[in-house]
Amino acid sequence: MTTFAPTLPLSATLRRRLGRWWPEPLVISRREQLAVAVAALAAIALTALITHLTVGDAPWLVASMGAAAVLLFALPSSPLAQPWPLVGGHVLSAAIGVVCARWVPNPWLAAGMAVGLAIFAMISLRCLHPPGGAIALNAVIGGPAIHAMGFGFVLWPVLLNALAMLALALLLNNRVLRRPYPRPLPQPNRHLISDPKPLERMGIRDEDVEAALAGFNHLLDISRSDLEQVMTLAEMHSYRRRLGDIRCRDIMSRDLISLRPDASLQEAWRLLRRHKVRALPVLGEFGQVLGMVSLVDFLKRLDGTPQGLRERVAKLLGGRGADNRVAAIMSTPVVSVRETLHLVELVPLFADRGLHHVPVVGADGTLTGMISQSDLIAALYQGKLAA
Repeated sequence: MTTFAPTLPLSATLRRRLGRWWPEPLVISRREQLAVAVAALAAIALTALITHLTVGDAPWLVASMGAAAVLLFALPSSPLAQPWPLVGGHVLSAAIGVVCARWVPNPWLAAGMAVGLAIFAMISLRCLHPPGGAIALNAVIGGPAIHAMGFGFVLWPVLLNALAMLALALLLNNRVLRRPYPRPLPQPNRHLISDPKPLERMGIRDEDVEAALAGFNHLLDISRSDLEQVMTLAEMHSYRRRLGDIRCRDIMSRDLISLRPDASLQEAWRLLRRHKVRALPVLGEFGQVLGMVSLVDFLKRLDGTPQGLRERVAKLLGGRGADNRVAAIMSTPVVSVRETLHLVELVPLFADRGLHHVPVVGADGTLTGMISQSDLIAALYQGKLAA
């Protein structure tokens, strides 16, 4: 007797297969969604207005600006959304499209060649920008009005549109959306040496990422620095899970010695030596942190006379007036952290940014504690033992 395995209904099977094509949810808040949409709306409208006021009756916008707006405001850190890909990709692709429209008589062949050559050229010149494919195609199939403009189409509206969009992306991303654009370049080693940063020496290095990307052999819509940052954050989350719930309030020093900005340099020097610390917080009238004064701040203010160090320090401390106040030498602005910050998030501040002391502030912004490198090392050691 032959038996048959039960089969799912066709509708269920179809839903399951189609479900594989449904993308993962985008991790973005509703507020950010609305802000991105409003920024794109404003950028497109203003670009059209600027072009109209500049060139009059010529086409105000090219359709590729809509796709560019998606990159510039929804994905501003993407390598495809940076200034050179935006401007270079549009101009290069438009020029290729015009050439193909003029010298390739067959329309379908001209369209294919324009897009293919534009992609090849953009990758070769490091200005890959997806809307560039659209503008290359537009130059071929845009009709008699576009064809009559010839290479003038490359200058306006294409170049003018791209420059206007770039200016608006700089303004809206940095001033309104409060996101850095263009993407900041990786910072060099602060000590001007070739060694990797402390967090990279035992973890994933640049050469590891390069080897992985070379093996992947596909273009990724994420910069190498952003990819490294995501991996670092993932490692921090993993370590935080294993370490436990240790917050800044659990490890900070609470019995604090502080200064006012109008305190004398002699008083600051005396407190640094008496309590054998390297830095002291400078507080305002209501307990807010205005700055930090350290031994390094004193050394920076020493004059260049050939006297010994003791004599030069004595000369600095013997000054009068405003130059003899803590406000004249303190370091500002100050990097501070909240009491509720997890211990793991302190590591990059001390390791890669080179800080030695970090003030801890409460919800009202007033100073509640201080954390030093020694505090962090001790807490990590104890946390590792407990784990």
